[in-house]
Amino acid sequence: MDILVSAVIIMLLRICDVTLGTLRTVFVIQSKKIHAGISGFFEVLVWIFAMKYIVEHMDNNWNLIGYAAGFGLGAILGIAIEQKIGIGHVKVSIISNLKTDLIVNTLRNKQFGVTVTAANGRNGDVNVIQTVINKRMFKKVKALVEEIDPTGFIDSTPTAPLRGFIHGARK
Repeated sequence: MDILVSAVIIMLLRICDVTLGTLRTVFVIQSKKIHAGISGFFEVLVWIFAMKYIVEHMDNNWNLIGYAAGFGLGAILGIAIEQKIGIGHVKVSIISNLKTDLIVNTLRNKQFGVTVTAANGRNGDVNVIQTVINKRMFKKVKALVEEIDPTGFIDSTPTAPLRGFIHGARK
């Protein structure tokens, strides 16, 4: 029984430190220095405790499995948390053949900044609608577009706006 308890402890420690590491990476990419530093401090602190415990119990192969399982589960949990809290901004591009005006007006009425660019696709002229939004707003924008044009093309790209209008706030 002690063998499995030991492996579970190591797995939980790894889940914590890898989750924090994933969030720290996102903070670094988003240039959130303070957040990155704080999460990095706790990430390494938990990792050191995990390594100390593993070295003291290295004779147990289940601990190694717990270490690996914790790493994998920590990555999954870190990404899930990041997706839930929506750190940063995304640029959303929408291509609609027939509903461009309705999409643009709907987004603008919801206070989203929108830019429309004429383009040429495989089947002729189209419009590319672009907006830069807080990542937390992506599901809302996607749902609005899908409701108006279920066949429209939607693409999102992480971005770091430098200045200008971002959904109701100057950056």
